[in-house]
Amino acid sequence: MIVVVGIGADGMAGLMPTSSAELRRATVIYGSKRQLDLLDDSVGAERREWGRPFLDGLEAIRDFDGEVHVVASGDPLLHGVGTSLIRVCGAERVTVLPHVSSVALACARMGWAVQDTEVISLVSAPAHTAVRRGGQAVVLSRDAATAADLARMLTETGRGASEFTVLEQLGGPQERVRTQPAQAWAGVPHHEIDNLNVVAVRYLPEERIGTVLPDDLLAHDGQLTKQAMRAVTIAALAPRPGESLWDVGSGSGSIAIEWCRSAPGCRATAFERVAERRRRIEANAVTFGVKVNVTFDAPGTFEMEPPPDVIFVGGGVSQPGLMDACWETLKPGGRLVANAVTVESEAVLAQWYSRMGGELRRFQHYRGEPVGGFTGWRAAMPVTQWVVTKP
Repeated sequence: MIVVVGIGADGMAGLMPTSSAELRRATVIYGSKRQLDLLDDSVGAERREWGRPFLDGLEAIRDFDGEVHVVASGDPLLHGVGTSLIRVCGAERVTVLPHVSSVALACARMGWAVQDTEVISLVSAPAHTAVRRGGQAVVLSRDAATAADLARMLTETGRGASEFTVLEQLGGPQERVRTQPAQAWAGVPHHEIDNLNVVAVRYLPEERIGTVLPDDLLAHDGQLTKQAMRAVTIAALAPRPGESLWDVGSGSGSIAIEWCRSAPGCRATAFERVAERRRRIEANAVTFGVKVNVTFDAPGTFEMEPPPDVIFVGGGVSQPGLMDACWETLKPGGRLVANAVTVESEAVLAQWYSRMGGELRRFQHYRGEPVGGFTGWRAAMPVTQWVVTKP
């Protein structure tokens, strides 16, 4: 049996009796040095620090002969080691005794309702993935550098006025809570912030959009799937939580970004041959706080990336061999959506539809524009779309 005990910055004094009793009867306890140092002399177990890499420690616990205890920070099932242990060892072998989480403590200090607060972990993710265009979040930090890194990202993306609170040593005798606008935190030296911290952010200005983004919010050079067509394309792609997308011929990265915004855990890889466009995709991903892996031309780099759940082909449909490579790479049961605006690309999609089935669609939309003192309809280029699930 593996018993995971959550502990706070106040150490043994803050534990529930059940958690204290578990640690006092333990024979071997794994944990980080900081967490092991919180144990007092009433705990006589052998103390073992996590190995590096972290997976080695998980495997050592999995293979341990007998009962073993693990001490973890706060709630071990909230972006914590408890989740990893259950994944590696199985839920039937793991018992978790949670402590009050840093998220709950931070919300209590801020006066925020927990259910209205997003939780974002930057323990292993880049700082820009915590950029938002409104709302509030508690951000779990990797170390002392995280707060300033996030503050700089917010400032660079026009959100420097965001209310930014750094909460250090929450629940412990050295607790400290400080609030300034994000732009004021951007230059704070790392040594002025404790390694044990979380950040509470109220993002300003409030500009959240729940549906597809207006075109003018995305940096582009004209190579952009327009908003109306983007909406029907995302509907055809049908994102599911945790799925991965390849956006082939990505242009501005608009489809990849909308994909990542659509459902929790969705991730994307954008394939784009033009270096300036790759830089623009990266900038758009930062602006909207999503994680998009940007790589070179397709299909040359396909073998360098993990196979996706879904592929979107927005450019290069008529490129010889591209559709074949996409089809070969796609997993059985995976979905493929391709858009075409030229006669040559339409012909390719028609051939694939004849061979593989699926659905072939054609979209045409119009916009009202001035015609002298009146209004007339101007047609956008029609788009042919092929949607298919691989057998």
